[in-house]
Amino acid sequence: MVTVKLFGTLRIDSGVKCFQAEAGSVRDLYPLVLREIYAHDPGSSVTGKALQSCLVAVNGKQVSPRAKLRDGDEVYLFPAVAGG
Repeated sequence: MVTVKLFGTLRIDSGVKCFQAEAGSVRDLYPLVLREIYAHDPGSSVTGKALQSCLVAVNGKQVSPRAKLRDGDEVYLFPAVAGG
């Protein structure tokens, strides 16, 4: 079981702060994150594409979507942002 924490617009748009899930890799988490978001807010504007563009950290260290997960890991999802 891993703990998934959402930040920025992901948290604001979905209303989900964190949840626990079973997944073998970061990539395996994406559909689980969407399921959790839509269960909390069926009208959420968060998409799979938005999740795949997130910066991902596991236990405080930036990783790729291919990163393997272990029981007890904390996964942080930060949405891509741009400004001017």
